[in-house]
Amino acid sequence: MKFEFATARRIVFGDGTAMQLSKHAAALGRRAFVITGSNPGRLSKLLDSIGEVTVSRFAACAEPSTDLLAEAAGQARADACDMVIGIGGGSVIDTAKAVAALLTNSGAVMDYLEVVGLGKPLANPSAACIAVPTTAGAGAEVTRNAVLYVPDKQVKVSMRSATMLPRLAIVDPELACSMSAAVTASTGLDALTQLIEPYVSHLANPLTDGICLEGLARAVRSLRRAYEDGHDMQARRDMSLASLFGGLALANAKLGAVHGFA
Repeated sequence: MKFEFATARRIVFGDGTAMQLSKHAAALGRRAFVITGSNPGRLSKLLDSIGEVTVSRFAACAEPSTDLLAEAAGQARADACDMVIGIGGGSVIDTAKAVAALLTNSGAVMDYLEVVGLGKPLANPSAACIAVPTTAGAGAEVTRNAVLYVPDKQVKVSMRSATMLPRLAIVDPELACSMSAAVTASTGLDALTQLIEPYVSHLANPLTDGICLEGLARAVRSLRRAYEDGHDMQARRDMSLASLFGGLALANAKLGAVHGFA
């Protein structure tokens, strides 16, 4: 039996851990390019707490696309940012990982895209990236790719590299409390599916199997509870772990055809 396992360099989990973001950022760079979703106001307390580094902000108001990435990377380069922080759902974190890659690698995004692009490997390691998920589904904080929509081709494809794994993932279940019941359900089912797929993958191994089984147990007992009561913190912790575990597993055992259909 042979297998490998790779993930973010460091994972910090727990209630309130997001408020340590400024301290962690200061250890990785001086000027942070902070990417949020379309409603950064709900993160005002967290964003205002980032006082130990200079901040340049960018709101990703749409799903990540090659056009959005070009705009974000252009701003990050113009602002001389040396690190990227993504605070949001999977789309925001994917955008952050891709921007971090383009900060240290010249050229256009199409140079590095799979399938419809040139698929070139990144010549240089990505800039430091901190991923702070506010949903519990994608597990993007511990994966090595960014899924991007290519408008002129009307397809979604990945930009992928082992160096795109975030330097730090901060998983704070309290951030998920702002999700609506509908978003809790849809992201939670995403987490559940991404635990099943790696478990039945032909690339599964004893390490990913254990992670999947633990995550599945937590999702099964807590998804409905989180949906019915968004402030049930034990349920939120379970779903944040299920999402994290799904990301750990899929990054190392991969997914199935159903993921591509979705």
